[in-house]
Amino acid sequence: MTTALLSTADELHARVRHGRRAVVMTMGALHEGHATLIRTAREIAGPEGEVVVTVFVNPLQFGAGEDLDRYPRTLDADLALAHRAGADAVFAPAVEEVYPGGEPQVRITAGPMGGRLEGATRPGHFDGMLTVVAKLLHLTRPDVALYGQKDAQQLALIRRMVRDLNFGVEIVGVPTVREEDGLALSSRNRYLAPEERATALTLSRALFAGRDRHAAQEALRARAQEVPSTHARAEALSAIGESRAAADAHAVATAAPGGPAAVRAAARQALDEAARFDPPLDLDYLALVDPADFTEIADDFTGEAVLAIAAKVGSTRLIDNIPLTFGSPGAAL
Repeated sequence: MTTALLSTADELHARVRHGRRAVVMTMGALHEGHATLIRTAREIAGPEGEVVVTVFVNPLQFGAGEDLDRYPRTLDADLALAHRAGADAVFAPAVEEVYPGGEPQVRITAGPMGGRLEGATRPGHFDGMLTVVAKLLHLTRPDVALYGQKDAQQLALIRRMVRDLNFGVEIVGVPTVREEDGLALSSRNRYLAPEERATALTLSRALFAGRDRHAAQEALRARAQEVPSTHARAEALSAIGESRAAADAHAVATAAPGGPAAVRAAARQALDEAARFDPPLDLDYLALVDPADFTEIADDFTGEAVLAIAAKVGSTRLIDNIPLTFGSPGAAL
């Protein structure tokens, strides 16, 4: 199979469609994280379907002073990776194809969620992102579109746009792909010098610390709930040597801070321990939010949540996140 390189929507629309079309939207500089998205799209589309990868560096989502000009453009390598991962076509339009009249006067507005976290740091970013996603959905006409969970706020906003504006497309989130040392794959990782990359590992370490603290707390609470409360049954447990373990579980589960507060504290501690690194980590935010609207969750919150972090190392800005579940034993993901 040869992966076709297309530059116009007319070329894409002329292709004969037999099954489902799955689209993976990218800004190029493809890496293994993108390859995972493409392989997942291939599985969803099936042998009769079609996988289309878009490569378009969208100028609308770069703010003043951001890296539009130096953003890597590696189309030949992108085409080769897309081919290996199972794509049928790469749609790489020029700016004039996507915005034929220049910058659009009518745009998608991200709303209140678009002004939080990433949106607060990068005003207008999500408006530009949603505008190009909407245009590319119209231009590629997919049945399903796939996006990485590493960009959790982006994914949440796309899902909201599709639901609120009645786009007839299924949105699929694909888990974050990481290097062996835990660093989330990103096209911007190539900007990091070796010493900067060592500092950048602080992002995933902080997230994992929060996740592990949550998992330990939930395991202790589950163990405590299993311990019988009556004196007779406690004596029976003592006979097989479990009363001490049960008491320890009760003590820790009762005394240690749990829930969202514990997750935040553990992640903050990991960040504090990294304060001595050179170069330093310039933290933008650490947030534990409800993925429905990206507002901070309360200490009594139950349900799905996202622990998110953003920081600069040198001149490179990185983001990362992990999903957590509160309210059921052993629910940390």
